[in-house]
Amino acid sequence: MSLDPDAFRAVMGRFASGVSIVTATDDAGRDRGMTVSAFASVSLHPPLVVMCIDQTASMHDTLTSAQYFAVNILASTQEPIARRFASTGAQQFEGIGYRTGENGVPVLNDVLAFVECKRVSSTTAGDHTIIVGETVAASVRDARPLLYYRGGFAQLER
Repeated sequence: MSLDPDAFRAVMGRFASGVSIVTATDDAGRDRGMTVSAFASVSLHPPLVVMCIDQTASMHDTLTSAQYFAVNILASTQEPIARRFASTGAQQFEGIGYRTGENGVPVLNDVLAFVECKRVSSTTAGDHTIIVGETVAASVRDARPLLYYRGGFAQLER
């Protein structure tokens, strides 16, 4: 017997996670992005990451077909950007500083860190798709992370 979805959500909501924006370029050459908290490292050798994308998400098809994507890990000051990319809309990148990464994907300015990845596999898991990418470029800076906890944004206090 499976756990009740509300109980599962309550338990998983107690796991604080970083907030990131996954970006890619779709088949029509448009820059796309979405806020994602289901992101983690998998392996150091080779450097692999994983993200889980709802199959009904507007970017699902882009991310399962794109050769490259970037994961932009947000700093604590970037909650407005996280909220913007959590909704769908054509103006997501308007007024946001970003550049084109080494592999043609958008990389946001002033993020805590980013990884550019080559998609190496994807698999269905329930109502999500698990996408694994090999990191081919990355950068970090010192700042506090933006967190997601119990259905809302939070900052790390140290």
